[in-house]
Amino acid sequence: MNKTWMSVVIAALFEVGWVIGLKHASGLLEWGLTLIAIMISFSLMIAASRTLPVGTVYAVFVGLGTAGTVLAEILLFNAHVQTGKMILIGVLLLGVIGLKMLSKEKNKEVQL
Repeated sequence: MNKTWMSVVIAALFEVGWVIGLKHASGLLEWGLTLIAIMISFSLMIAASRTLPVGTVYAVFVGLGTAGTVLAEILLFNAHVQTGKMILIGVLLLGVIGLKMLSKEKNKEVQL
């Protein structure tokens, strides 16, 4: 995995953080960390879209963020596990992997 795709994955991880923060933040520090996670997440995604097709970057970003958020809710907050939901998350991840495999990078590398 190259540097550009790694920035998309890291952006998705920060997306998981800020989505959980939007739901569970209660104090000033938690809201501040949520805001920082939003800024990092979108900065990395925008930087990656300078090299990769923007539609692919966004789809991968949202797909990984969605899957990560569902898994985090299950692991961290004891959310109910539904078989159908897990199957659909698997299908979503297959789509994300397929998009990554089909995408072509431009010649320039992301400046982080």
